Amino acid sequence: MTSTSELLVDGFGRVHETVHTVVQGRSLDALLFRPDESANPIGWLIWHLTRVQDDHVAEVAGTEQRWTAEGWDARFALPFERLETGYGQDPRDAGAVAVEPALLLGYHDAVHAATVGYLRPLVDADFDRVVDTRWDPPVTLGVRLMSVLADDLQHVGQAAYVLGLFERRGLFEQRGLFEQRGLFEQRGLFEQRDP
Repeated sequence: MTSTSELLVDGFGRVHETVHTVVQGRSLDALLFRPDESANPIGWLIWHLTRVQDDHVAEVAGTEQRWTAEGWDARFALPFERLETGYGQDPRDAGAVAVEPALLLGYHDAVHAATVGYLRPLVDADFDRVVDTRWDPPVTLGVRLMSVLADDLQHVGQAAYVLGLFERRGLFEQRGLFEQRGLFEQRGLFEQRDP
């Protein structure tokens, strides 16, 4: 029988694989691409999901985040507060995450290794431990980890979708569908253009 720990390791492993598929071998231009100025770029989506995972797993594990413990915060040198995770950031902030793919993958790999290292020894009874009493009902370890995994899956899926748009941008441009103002601002969709 598969344990809860094994299922979570598998789930986070799938996120890790997809992050590599989306980021590895891409240019900085690809990581900064966004379909319009208010959309989140690929690099920000991957950074954000990794920061949230690092923050939340470190908290329940009672350890320091990889972000600070391994000096990733200094290497990224982002114009944010040191422990920023990206939650609630605006489009200007999202566009400020301009880092090379190797740096982004290095940080994600470190967080993934820490996550798996924390999860592997857990037994099913561990997941019932209450880790956050600010909610009603209080949040258990199992619920917190599932929340992080769900958030990761959502954001890595968004990043993969944006990558697909980036790879097809030439086709959109040929058809007149892709403008600096945004992919969908064309005749008859959201706002009328002057001829």
